[in-house]
Amino acid sequence: MTETKARAGEDMSQPSHPGAEVKSAMAGFLNAFNGFQSDVKQSLQQQEERLKMLDRKTMTYGRPNLSAHTELDLSHKKALGAYLRTGDDDGLRGLVLEGKAMSTAVSADGGYLLNPQMSEQIQSMLSSTASLRSISNVVQIDATSYDVIVDNTDVGSGWQSELSAVTESTTPNINRISIKLNDLSAMPKASQRLLDDAAFDVEAWLAGKIATRFIRAEASAFINGNGTDQPKGILLPAKVANGTWTWGNLGYIPTGFATDFNTTNPLDCLVTLVYSLAADYRANATFVMNSKTAGAVRKIKDTVGRFMWTDSVAAGQPATLMGYRVLVSEDMPDVGANTYPIAFGDFNAGYTIAERPDLRILRDPFSAKPNVLFYASKRVGGDVTDFAAIKLLKVAVS
Repeated sequence: MTETKARAGEDMSQPSHPGAEVKSAMAGFLNAFNGFQSDVKQSLQQQEERLKMLDRKTMTYGRPNLSAHTELDLSHKKALGAYLRTGDDDGLRGLVLEGKAMSTAVSADGGYLLNPQMSEQIQSMLSSTASLRSISNVVQIDATSYDVIVDNTDVGSGWQSELSAVTESTTPNINRISIKLNDLSAMPKASQRLLDDAAFDVEAWLAGKIATRFIRAEASAFINGNGTDQPKGILLPAKVANGTWTWGNLGYIPTGFATDFNTTNPLDCLVTLVYSLAADYRANATFVMNSKTAGAVRKIKDTVGRFMWTDSVAAGQPATLMGYRVLVSEDMPDVGANTYPIAFGDFNAGYTIAERPDLRILRDPFSAKPNVLFYASKRVGGDVTDFAAIKLLKVAVS
């Protein structure tokens, strides 16, 4: 049974009109929908206000960053740009006080570390050049020197019978090679008018200048450095004939001709050079020579007319000589009487480069007015750490 209740003022004795009921139901639905629509609009408005508030907080650089790596780089980039152009260091000092960046410290002498983006760019350029850096052992330290402990001897041993007495054997010796860090600096300059141009990319220009200067200085020192306020190069140690080689010297193989390769059998000296290196080192060995020497070596053939030089078939890969990688370093000497134009060895084991990871820059607007000087410096050292891992080719009869 359906229970029927009368509406207020409605006579139940008379049957209701169907149209009136539909009209009443529609009016109720519209009232409910209008209420729902009003609630949705209010909720959306509150959500929009909440998003605006979060955006304002996110864009505020005065607060410590949570995980916004992009904001950190942008704030430091802006502060460094202001310092390079105008000398205004307030932005950098603010970053240091809030502890927002690891590499933006202000030192007592007014120097500043380059921002992380710039340091990575310079390091990339240093590693990609034709320098011993690309094949040597590179370590980063936080001290003034780097000590390499070398065990260049072995423990003695001997055979014995069941009842014979054991005799004392030789004891290994430990040597230490200390690599001192030296200051490497560059000081490019630009006019103040050029720095005032907002469209001028100061950081890219400065990074390119510093990298170019450091590349040239490092590449030369790693080959020919004399150890006085600069790294010790691979050609600095005393050289002796490989047959009389002892620790502390570099062994060499003669070409058999006084002023050039042996014109009759030019390949013989290269084969002897390769196999003068112990097998453990030879597995990771590299030839190092300049462009002129590479041009001469590239023409050498074996007895059946095959070239020993093989160009790389892949872009960016080095050429090979007798199956070993070739590094073309222009600081190696040319072929000439009593020179050492080719080095062959495992340079990752034989040569160590030590450096501090920080790179410093100081803006000087006074010394060269109206130009602005940018004094950049880093500390780096290098030395031969395994004299058995590197062999040289000497242009000489013997």
